[in-house]
Formats: sequence, structure tokens, C-alpha cells
Amino acid sequence: MIISRTPLRISFVGGGSDLAAFYSHEPGAVVATTITKYVYIMVNPKFDRRIRASYSRTEIVDRVDDLEHELIRESLRATGIDGAIEITSISDIPSRGTGLGSSSAYTVGLLNALYAYRGLLASADRLADEACTVEIDRCGKSIGKQDQYMVAYGGLKYIAFTPDGNVLVTPILCSTETRRQLCDNLLLLYTGQTRLSDDVLPEQAHNLRVDPERRAAVRRMVDLADQMRDQLAANRIDDFGALLHENWMVKRTLASNVSNPAIDAAYNLARLHGALGGKILGAGGGGFLLLYAPPERHSEICRALELPATRVRFEPHGSRLIYVEDHESTPV
Repeated sequence: MIISRTPLRISFVGGGSDLAAFYSHEPGAVVATTITKYVYIMVNPKFDRRIRASYSRTEIVDRVDDLEHELIRESLRATGIDGAIEITSISDIPSRGTGLGSSSAYTVGLLNALYAYRGLLASADRLADEACTVEIDRCGKSIGKQDQYMVAYGGLKYIAFTPDGNVLVTPILCSTETRRQLCDNLLLLYTGQTRLSDDVLPEQAHNLRVDPERRAAVRRMVDLADQMRDQLAANRIDDFGALLHENWMVKRTLASNVSNPAIDAAYNLARLHGALGGKILGAGGGGFLLLYAPPERHSEICRALELPATRVRFEPHGSRLIYVEDHESTPV
């Protein structure tokens, strides 16, 4: 049996610049971190040649081509496994469309486990690159590249996307105290609304291709990513909330479905009760609302918004193999 554990992520600024519609013309950049919420993938040999895939439903098929779950199907193809395997998944936050990068965490974790099943150790760069291939090229998802690289590498990162297609992952080196203060000020609230990025990002990508003002807006978000990186590296977080707020104000203009009246009302109410900034995580339209506020205002914000809340803790590592039984692994 093989078990992989892959963290979910929160993105602070720069989201949208990781879409090919933007970075194929000019550099993009995001600042993001992984958190202590995970997707677990378990793979195990099956006594016959069939494939059993268990997620929100269970599939038992004879051939890879017969699988309906496209991420499992294409990941098996990518790793050269054609049968005699069982695949099961568990997530700390099971809902899709929450904005925490769960789809990419699933794909990266699955690839990690499948390579280990073959006796191979895949690097973070390989896992991220192949997850992009599976999700974007093979499955045709209209998504960016930040999630795959974030959850494969883990930690607090500045990620740059270049017009030649390269992705550059750089750790943001700040003090332990800065990270602690940052975590203490962050609050996640679940809006109760979910949406798939495929419902939001196609319009955004189209707007980036045809609208110079939208491209200028994303360019401003890249500038904010540079500012946030530099300030964190200097152990300065006084402007963190303001940077989040400006990023969200800009992001709301990128497409019609990034926000909605309910989200706007919740965000404005949070600001009235002490939040210095925030954003809807992921593509927008629902999922988790990330807020930045002094810890002493968190209870007041939670009472005002009446939404389920959780504190944020950073995860320094990316996708990892946490259990490997009877396998010898070779780097690839």
C-alpha cells in the first residue's frame, strides 16, 4: 500500500496571472502558501487485473479507458499503469469548488502515489509539471498553473510564470515570528457557496485575451505580488491587509462571476468589524473567504458574518509519501 498526503493551499495575491492567456504574453506572479489541510490518496494492488477507484462514488472497470473520473484515468495513463490497482481518496475539506486548490492537490497526490506504486520517486517539479499536463492539456480544464506547483512544493512561495512556459518557484524567507503573526491574523470563513473554477475562469481568460484594461488589472496584481514578497522578506506585515484588499478589488473586475452580492455583503461586513483586507480564494464565485484582521477582532467578525470559521496554519512541505509498504523506490 502507498499513501500520499498533499496540502491544500491559499493564494494571497496575483491569481489570474498564472493563466496562459496572460503569462504567454508577459510574466505573471503569485504569492501563496500551503496550509495544514490535506488530501490523502491511497493506492493498493488489486488481486485481479481490474481497476477500482473510490471517490464520491466507486468505479470498478476492466480498462483505464473505461474510467469516468478523468483525473484518475489520465494520471494512470501518464504513469503507465493499466490495471490491478485500487485507488481511494480522503480529504480534510471534501467539497469541490472551495478555492483551496483541491483538484490540483488530488492530481499531484495521485501522481505521487502512482509513481511510488511503480517503485519510483518523482520530484516536486515533475509532479507539478505532469499535474498541469493532466489537468490542462489532457482534461482540457481552463485553469492556471499556480495550484499544481504550490501543492507539489509546499511552503510560503513566490511563483513566477514566464512567457516561454517556465515556472520559477522561490521560497519567501521570513522570520518565524513573522510567520506566526501572519497566521494569527488570518481567518478562513466558509461561505456555503461552491463553484468550479471551470465556471469562472473561461470568461476571465477570454477577457484577458481581448480586453487591455483587464490585462492591465492583472499586471497590477503581479505588482502587488512583488510588493508582498519584498515586504514579507523584510519581515514587514503592516501593509499585508491593504495589499490583500487592493488585490481583491482588482480581481473583482476580471470577470462577471468572480463575486456576487452575497460575497460582497459578507466582505463589506467583515471590513466594518475589523478586517483589514481579504478575498475569496480560488477563481471566485464562492468557497472560502480569507480575511486578515487583528486576532482580537476575529470573534466579532465571526459573530457578524455567522459563517463557519477556521484558523490558518502554514504547512512547510508539499506532497509527501507518508506510508510505503513493500516498495523500493528509484528517483525519476
